[in-house]
Amino acid sequence: MTTPDPLQDRVPALVSQWFSRPRPSAAPVVVTGVFDVLHVGHIRFLSAIRERGLPLVVGVENDERVRAWKGPYRPVNPAAERAEMLAALRPVDGVFTIAGPPEVADWETYTDLLRPLNPAALAFTSGDPYTEAKQRGAAALGAEAWELPLTEGRSTTAALGRLSGTL
Repeated sequence: MTTPDPLQDRVPALVSQWFSRPRPSAAPVVVTGVFDVLHVGHIRFLSAIRERGLPLVVGVENDERVRAWKGPYRPVNPAAERAEMLAALRPVDGVFTIAGPPEVADWETYTDLLRPLNPAALAFTSGDPYTEAKQRGAAALGAEAWELPLTEGRSTTAALGRLSGTL
């Protein structure tokens, strides 16, 4: 009789690829997200993180993952362009893209992905529906969890709604 292999049914892990590698320095603050249709809320969020004095590294979810989560018309901008725009911002020290099956979005897998970065903190906005998971991931990494204020009324969904006249 054979013992079932618990890894046999396991979905492949997430992978990352550097778009813009940061210079070696202090442990960074890491942010992950979509960053589609860059807006002032993104800029304020990233600037507030960088003002705390640590390098800032941003992970950008790839197009396949965004499309599965947000629908067939998203992202508006492809991952390479979103990464390029983020890399051009003054507060950002490095950018990487995240790829993998869209159904893989648990904090343990993100922790495995981010562990080589040895982050000092994971940052996210107030009201993030994944706050608890991000706090658990930060704890597993020995990093701080930084919850920063959300810029009310400024989101990609709201901007797209204004453009289409649905808001």
